[in-house]
Amino acid sequence: MALTGRTALLAALGSLPVGILAPSWTGMLAVNAPLSLAILCDYALAAPVRTLRFTRSGDTSVRLDERADVQLTITNPSARRLSADLRDAWPPSSWVAGTEQAASRHKVAVPAGERRRITTTLRPTRRGDRHAERVTVRSYGPLGLAARQSNHSVPWTVRVLPPFASRKHLPSRLALRELDGRTSVLIRGQGTEFDSLRDYVPGDDTRSIDWRATARRTTVAVRTWRPERDRHILVVLDTGRTSAGRVGDVPRLDAAMDAALLLTALASRAGDRVDLLAYDRRVRAQVQGRSAGELLPAMVNALAPLEPELVETDARGLSAAALKSAPRRSLIVLLTGLDAAPIEEGLLPVLPQLTQRHTVLVAAVADPHIQEMSAARGDVEAVYDAAAGTQSQAQRRRTAEQLQRHGVIVVDATPDNLAPALADAYLALKAAGKL
Repeated sequence: MALTGRTALLAALGSLPVGILAPSWTGMLAVNAPLSLAILCDYALAAPVRTLRFTRSGDTSVRLDERADVQLTITNPSARRLSADLRDAWPPSSWVAGTEQAASRHKVAVPAGERRRITTTLRPTRRGDRHAERVTVRSYGPLGLAARQSNHSVPWTVRVLPPFASRKHLPSRLALRELDGRTSVLIRGQGTEFDSLRDYVPGDDTRSIDWRATARRTTVAVRTWRPERDRHILVVLDTGRTSAGRVGDVPRLDAAMDAALLLTALASRAGDRVDLLAYDRRVRAQVQGRSAGELLPAMVNALAPLEPELVETDARGLSAAALKSAPRRSLIVLLTGLDAAPIEEGLLPVLPQLTQRHTVLVAAVADPHIQEMSAARGDVEAVYDAAAGTQSQAQRRRTAEQLQRHGVIVVDATPDNLAPALADAYLALKAAGKL
């Protein structure tokens, strides 16, 4: 049983004149006995809550920072009208801070034998799966003095997907016609796969002339080329401790995911096959062998629940897993950090195993605050910040140069620029026939 504020108010109002005019046990009993009887009657007349039936429907997935609507249907099988307050509890990260109470609480009125539907609107602030916790119902009697209360478990899961903010760069990259070779004038060097023959026009590279075809025609024929298609790309996400560091408002892992999604969308449209591997000391997520239409949804779904692990990444295990996932020559895109110690002690010793058979590209998230520190001037503190920022940048450059000496392509960019920079590096490799 739960008592309401109205009950407390009536008890206070009744006790006040008794305490002033006739303070005695008899006076208190004369006030509280009828009130207690009214409370018991009100409780008895309140609709039962344990027999209520609940079902859920609505959204099962939503992108981060977008809204998801989850419907809750309440069925009242009793012979009494239900007038109740209802709380639909979800984890705190299901709403923007400060809006939980207004979004999760509802007033419901369900006539006997009928059902009503309410909608809880979620605005998640973190990736991953959000599970409904419980539904709490407080059913009031007709006098509003007492209420029945009970909790119900009504399971439902909403998967919060990565926001894929870099998709705004996709149209501009797809507009680069090198993807499928349909430029206005195809010339040698725009790809390595033979596409077709066409008539020679002034300005064409004479090395592209097909003399055998020319001998069979009345005009000079030249070969056209297109970038390779159906190449294999393995995207490897390092989910170790370095991926947990926050750059701006997001972890490095989230920025790496965004870049991986743009690369996946671009490569699948370009006719290449893309697989995903997330690893620290074991495989955390894997996507393999998906068709172009299924690839991006599968990738987004696999990345959604992924969280950084506060352990040092096992570079040898990562290398072995990558080689197992890419048995033939591939482009391996490793999204990791450029911290000197993990690279020198972990990645560099195993790099020859990867670069011997594959083209390796390392993409890392740079902290824009370091750039701001390096440019700071004005007082003693700012000068020390500039020195620290410059030293950090120099260390990242030395680490990148070490990787480049092993034949690795390095992309080091801030979170906002990493995705387009990685896409541009992929397009450059594809146009040069180095995949």
